[in-house]
Amino acid sequence: MDPVIIVGAGPVGLALALALARHDVPSIVLDEGTGVCPEGPRSVVLTTDTTAFLTRLGYTRAASDAARWDAFTIWRRRTEVLRLPLADTPVLHLPQHRLQRGLRDAVTATPLIQLTPLTRVAELEQDRDGVSVRTVNTQDGSSTWWRGSHLVGCDGARSTVRKLLKIRFPGRPAVDRHAVATIRVDLPFTEARLHREPPWRGDREASARPLPDGLWRLDWRLPPGRPAPATPVDPHATWPGIVTGDTLLARVKATLTGWCDELPPYELLAAADQTAQHRLAARFRSGRCFLAGDAAHLHGALGMQNLADGLRDADNLSWRLALAWHLHAGGPQPGGSLLDGYETERRGAVGARLRAVDQAMPLLRPLRGWQQTRRSLLTGSFRKHAVLLADGQLGTGRFGGAPAYPAAPSGVPTRVPVQRGTRATSLTESLPPTAPGVLVADVPVLTTDGSKDFLHARLGAGFLLLLVAPGTTVWSSQHWLSAGLMPRLSEVAAALPVPAEVLVAESYPEAGPHTVLLVRPDGHLVGTTQGCDAEDLQALAHRARGGPATLTGAS
Repeated sequence: MDPVIIVGAGPVGLALALALARHDVPSIVLDEGTGVCPEGPRSVVLTTDTTAFLTRLGYTRAASDAARWDAFTIWRRRTEVLRLPLADTPVLHLPQHRLQRGLRDAVTATPLIQLTPLTRVAELEQDRDGVSVRTVNTQDGSSTWWRGSHLVGCDGARSTVRKLLKIRFPGRPAVDRHAVATIRVDLPFTEARLHREPPWRGDREASARPLPDGLWRLDWRLPPGRPAPATPVDPHATWPGIVTGDTLLARVKATLTGWCDELPPYELLAAADQTAQHRLAARFRSGRCFLAGDAAHLHGALGMQNLADGLRDADNLSWRLALAWHLHAGGPQPGGSLLDGYETERRGAVGARLRAVDQAMPLLRPLRGWQQTRRSLLTGSFRKHAVLLADGQLGTGRFGGAPAYPAAPSGVPTRVPVQRGTRATSLTESLPPTAPGVLVADVPVLTTDGSKDFLHARLGAGFLLLLVAPGTTVWSSQHWLSAGLMPRLSEVAAALPVPAEVLVAESYPEAGPHTVLLVRPDGHLVGTTQGCDAEDLQALAHRARGGPATLTGAS
């Protein structure tokens, strides 16, 4: 079968190619650029699920490329309003160009991936058996036709693939606007900090987030307006659109002096004017073509991480394409319902984030003049809702946490509204750990050869059958492999219509002994059975791959 064609060699496109290779699916990555990843002020926050995804793809430089935050604080004027210790919640913050370079190195070392630079998509055709793409070499103008089984557009906010497919991209063009700078400086604190109404000047909001190698990302929230054009960093230049009638240098000096009491030595490395848009593609799938990452959605208000959701797109789509490519998909049409599930789940999850932000924005954006004073004095609203501001920055809650995919009867993921006075709760946090659709807990497991590992490290290559069997850690594997449910479970796994690996855990949250969990390659739970019921496990596997399922005792 023809390889999968991926348009765009940003972090999402490269991650998708690596995820497909983990499923033994070849791909062609068409890169309009030269392959160079220039440095810039853009950065990404990685939490537990996205870090685990990148690690199993072969990105091994997270420890050196990223700074790990020990705490997140929110200040208002001269008062610390909220402090969240992060010792038990790993949060990694790294420059986006470092992530892209690390992924590109992993792609270069993977023989199943063909990376083609200087290649611009000009034409797209699809038929019953595949997709044909005509590209133009951006250096010499020559044309080339490519043939693929499927095509995924990971080519950014101005996606050519989306335009060729005539998919609408509605939304709001200017929800939030920030000036962003990368600075080398020694600050008197080590935590990430968000400062509302800082006392040293008229800024609405300033934030400092540590990066590796003594670097910091500084952000200032700006009034709505047109962003400034890209400009090389010049500390003595005026930055129109970033600071009207002032210089970026003056803003940096005032902020650093406010935090340090006097201006410390610093080096300004990069800066930009970033406008956060909220857009959601009308469709994520058109026949054999798909959209992922910025091509499918844009969100960034309140610190939300669009790249993190792009990585979740790649994780969700890769195993579905792999099943269809290897002809394991169920349903009357190969891959039909299975591949439709990508749009249902991912578009529903991102849409829920956008609705949550729309509900929360009036609570989190300060009013002006007497309205702001009255609100602060009479309701104490900022302190009451400050925890909401942390969700997007930390990749937690409804704004940034890992989603769950429990489908309502309509097929749209269940909504959890944002209540006034509460934090935005993600579905994963609000559902029990054995509910279908949640991201599974990362518990210690034993493989069938007796070796020890963790559940999340086994994801990405196939489905997992996890048996909860207390006592296995104190017995040698040669004893429990041939006892209890194990022989029967191994037979059932071999007979499933999808590739599956059997694992054993001493315990799992809220799951009793002899519970069997069927886990998708992206780590989301398909369902559970009590004991090794072959019919129910077969039905769960059929449901996961897009076919009908009639369950007797599974959940």
